[in-house]
Amino acid sequence: MMSTAMEEKSVANKSLLVRGYEVVIGFETHAQLSTQSKIFSRAPTAFGAEPNTQACAVDLALPGTLPVMNKGAVERAIELGLALGSHIAPRSIFARKNYFYPDLPKGYQISQFEIPVVQGGSVEFYLGDEKKSVRLVRAHLEEDAGKSLHEDFIGQTGIDLNRAGTPLLEIVTEPDMRSTAEAVAYAKELHKIVTWIGICDGNMQEGSFRCDANVSVRKPGEPLGTRREIKNLNSFKFMQQAIDFEIRWQIDELEDGRAIQQATVLFSPDTGETRAMRSKEDAADYRYFPDPDLPPLVIAPEWVERVRAGMTELPRVMAARFCADYGLSDYDATALTQSREVASYFEAASRICGQPKLVGNWIMGEISRRLNAEEKDISTAPVSPSLLAALIKRIDDGTVSNNAARQVFEVLWAAGEIGGDSLTESYADRAIKDLARLDAVIESKGLQQMNDTGALEKIVDTVLAANPKNVEQFRAGNDKALNALVGQIMKGSQGKANPQQVNELLRKKLAG
Repeated sequence: MMSTAMEEKSVANKSLLVRGYEVVIGFETHAQLSTQSKIFSRAPTAFGAEPNTQACAVDLALPGTLPVMNKGAVERAIELGLALGSHIAPRSIFARKNYFYPDLPKGYQISQFEIPVVQGGSVEFYLGDEKKSVRLVRAHLEEDAGKSLHEDFIGQTGIDLNRAGTPLLEIVTEPDMRSTAEAVAYAKELHKIVTWIGICDGNMQEGSFRCDANVSVRKPGEPLGTRREIKNLNSFKFMQQAIDFEIRWQIDELEDGRAIQQATVLFSPDTGETRAMRSKEDAADYRYFPDPDLPPLVIAPEWVERVRAGMTELPRVMAARFCADYGLSDYDATALTQSREVASYFEAASRICGQPKLVGNWIMGEISRRLNAEEKDISTAPVSPSLLAALIKRIDDGTVSNNAARQVFEVLWAAGEIGGDSLTESYADRAIKDLARLDAVIESKGLQQMNDTGALEKIVDTVLAANPKNVEQFRAGNDKALNALVGQIMKGSQGKANPQQVNELLRKKLAG
């Protein structure tokens, strides 16, 4: 699905102050890396297996086992750092984060603390037509824990260790966001980046992309307030609801004279409320120390350059190219690179019809509206890039008006042909077939634009003779009278007249 420009602009205009308080939000995001095996073992990472069938001796922390670093996980961390303009640490350290929980077999989690692999950088995005930037503190490699399965109806809890040892990259921001809308827009942009470069599949329902929001409020100019961390937000909708509720709750507490206590909270979609899970720990509570079983992670400059050379074109680079090559605005180029599928669709259609601005307008307008309404992705849009290009060609050459083109689009969309160009056909062959298909629809629906000057002139003469008052008003300097005449002519032509031709012919006759 796609966000429409109108929706984005409406959220951008929301006040940054809520009941006189400034909102301060930071994010910690866990992106599951797209490796086939775990970060310190060869056990598989596929989702959905039977409990405890993808946990090996290393994951179970059996005596005598040792962790071995997964090279693919490191390379994916490097890719993210390059994508976000971060510093890639030439030497980073793994540490033991000590805490006890039943689904953590070792009694500690292997993570990075003092020296993370990715340092600094930023995520840039648009909120409406305003460009925003959120600074990153770090992104560090770590292993995931297992999962506790609570069976309330039998009063028991089971432990599934399939996720234990799954490679994660925890991405931590500065507290730079000042509204729920900004926080959600940041999360969507980060989600776009990690899926675009292929380091994470981004499946929020399966836990591949999990966000923790640190929320606090303060009066403008005062020090930062006490934060509460909302854990494991697994949809953008719930993220918005959870942060909004937390903001209201904290303000209510302060207004009633109660202090905010630092805590970890969970959001319940059923009630729409957050509830405290435990008091929030600080770093000292975890007793970090370097893991003696893992040597420092050393990343040579040559390794970084090999990773860089193999990376796909980044969204911000592609957006800059769209501005330079297609003459798009920065805002439009950013909107059209929100996913690789949207960008590919845009380029394919533009290549065929040579009208990139019109292609962009249709994608961000009619196509976006339909995709959102039907909860579809553009890769399954019933109107393919070449079919959209054919429609734009017929608008450009005057075969159909803009209004008729929207009617044709509705017919094509309803036909339900899955979009995307055949791998066995060239763009030229597909374009010829789609143009013929489009012309058949236009003819069958009688939507051809009237371009016969003689026939149009007769309608114009009839309208002028029947509306002497409007003619007199226009000649007296009332330009609005012309619109009334144009409307009558379009009605007389059943909407098929070329509006530009109508205006030119009317002005010519009225000037005579």
